[in-house]
Amino acid sequence: MPKVLITGAAGFIGSHLCDKFIDEGYDVVAMDNLLTGSLSNISHLFHLRQFEFYHHDVTKFVHVPGKLDCILHFASPASPIDYLKMPIQTLKVGSLGTHNLLGLAKEKNAKLLIASTSEVYGDPLVHPQPEEYWGNVNPIGPRGVYDEAKRFMEAITMAYNTYHGVETRIVRIFNTFGPRMRVDDGRVLPSFISQALKGEGLTVFGDGEQTRSFCYVDDLVDGIVRVLNSDYNLPINLGNPDEITILEFAKEVLALVGNPNAKIVYKDLPIDDPKRRKPDISRAKSILDWIPMTSRAVGLENTLPYFKDKILT
Repeated sequence: MPKVLITGAAGFIGSHLCDKFIDEGYDVVAMDNLLTGSLSNISHLFHLRQFEFYHHDVTKFVHVPGKLDCILHFASPASPIDYLKMPIQTLKVGSLGTHNLLGLAKEKNAKLLIASTSEVYGDPLVHPQPEEYWGNVNPIGPRGVYDEAKRFMEAITMAYNTYHGVETRIVRIFNTFGPRMRVDDGRVLPSFISQALKGEGLTVFGDGEQTRSFCYVDDLVDGIVRVLNSDYNLPINLGNPDEITILEFAKEVLALVGNPNAKIVYKDLPIDDPKRRKPDISRAKSILDWIPMTSRAVGLENTLPYFKDKILT
């Protein structure tokens, strides 16, 4: 059976990748330091012979015995509330962690896919954002620890690809949602659904006219697998180009939860918060034959029961 190492495996996206690769017939080695991940996301896999878990920090030396066919590097704090609290850890997992895993990939002759992000585009001056856009990032602003960690990830990954011949893949992930998101992770969807279920006012930063594009996690996982199995080594955007303002999204969530008259609470926009975010997925369409198949409405309906279970029980 092919063998895959998934870092950040107890996190939101990482845990769904564990499920996917188990279903695809892989032996899965899951690795996480549980800084932001939770064992509850992968506990249903512990009884399986083809699944093993390593409680380990990838910024330290990484060893996996035996053969290894591929590595998916998804370890990192991913929400502003986390990487603002843990700036050094965020920079280290993007730099030292990626370096360690590239070394492991080189040793094992394994393929490495890294999880980059739409945040490499910063507060974009080009809309929608194509992979050719170099971005508008403030390297010393509060978000710089995450943005620059991911930009460095891409740079060192390409260096290992060109200099050492390591087979690498880069996905730039736009806003993704679904079950297993942390209720308190501070991102807009968990915040809105949690506040709506608790009967609280929904917190909107700025005037709410900034935009985001939300991709359901099953579509993202499908795209990641297609990238891994492709022969394309430059960055590929994965996200849903269905753009919506934050204020419109707040109203959608309130209608979904059945609390359409709840209050909207406006607060100051955080420093360097992107005003617009929408992926250009032309490259994914042409190279991977991939487009997101799940509408935001269906994705929200699939996600709501998870949050109800976490918040109301």
